[in-house]
Amino acid sequence: MTTIRLKKHEDRRIRTGHPWVFSNEIERIDGARDAGVAAQLFDAAGGFLGCGYYTPHSLIAFRLLSHRLEDVDGVPFYERQISAALAQRRGIYPTLQTFRAVYGESDFLPGLVVDKYGDYLSIQILSAGMERRRDLLVEALQRVFAPQGIIARNDVAVRALEGLEQGIAVLTGEIPEQVEMEENGLRFLINLREGQKTGGFLDQKQNHLLLRDICQGRAVLDCFCYTGSWAVHAGHFGAASALGLDISARAVELASRNAALNGVAERVSFEECDVFERLRSLKHEGKKFGVIVMDPPAFVKSRKQIAEATKGYLTVNRRALELLEPGGYLITCSCSFHMGREAFREMLVTAARLAKREVRLVATCSQAPDHPVLLSFPESEYLKCFVLQVI
Repeated sequence: MTTIRLKKHEDRRIRTGHPWVFSNEIERIDGARDAGVAAQLFDAAGGFLGCGYYTPHSLIAFRLLSHRLEDVDGVPFYERQISAALAQRRGIYPTLQTFRAVYGESDFLPGLVVDKYGDYLSIQILSAGMERRRDLLVEALQRVFAPQGIIARNDVAVRALEGLEQGIAVLTGEIPEQVEMEENGLRFLINLREGQKTGGFLDQKQNHLLLRDICQGRAVLDCFCYTGSWAVHAGHFGAASALGLDISARAVELASRNAALNGVAERVSFEECDVFERLRSLKHEGKKFGVIVMDPPAFVKSRKQIAEATKGYLTVNRRALELLEPGGYLITCSCSFHMGREAFREMLVTAARLAKREVRLVATCSQAPDHPVLLSFPESEYLKCFVLQVI
């Protein structure tokens, strides 16, 4: 087996629970150096640290699978890890049929995401180590879940960093054009083949409930609405009206169907538009809202884009604050890891100043617990959700 020895003192982060080793922290590599090859990790003095897999030509050269010496090239290992991840979810959601079943490093399966949509699994393989073991993973998933179909949504740019091609493929069974998921007692249609991420967004399920106590009788605006989760929840919780905005015609069509599916179509509508421009025109029209939800896609894909992305967040949040009536609420989110929580807060302070609105911070939230945060791995926490109220 390939062995990796770290430079002196470079074992400290691994010992505190962080699962990555960067290429500049390695002193010596012995054995095969194929992409994703199983490897044992040692400190500078030769002390065993764990086993995982090695990826050449990647900044993240080693990803930890276990602190014990184990066979990571057999189905039993992955079946055990996936079963443990599932048990954690079942402890939180005993009856829910749609949830994130595996969340990469937080479940000690680095580079693997598995989302369960009822009888179907949509997965993303994001590292060379997991790609090398794809057949093992599929067999383990079949043993644990017995799904009717598994689709790989590997159409993500991060795979290029591992030297992997992008694409979408049905790995087992059949995947229907649409599947139905349940969230907070509501039903949503999801397209697993063409939808964003693995088909849907599963990380806001707790935060959607924030609308329950603040939207009754109010006009709600849902920006970057995708398939309408926030707007449909608002309609269900008693909003006088809810308008969802998204640039995707396909998303808007599916959002409208979701409103009808949940019996709120009379109060909930959607528009295909450029959200930045529509926010500007709504101000010119003199529109006001009691609640605005700002849940955009990730503006920040890397640290190099932080400055540019901050401008985008600043623009949409300023315009949203300008549209709120006195006492109104802004629920604003960022799913960009590189936009830190404090930086996001500072951006909102600036947005409020530019909008000439005085606001109070009502609540701060994160991702749903089926996207668990590993305390020693800050990269596992990415979602920021702030609730602000205009005074």
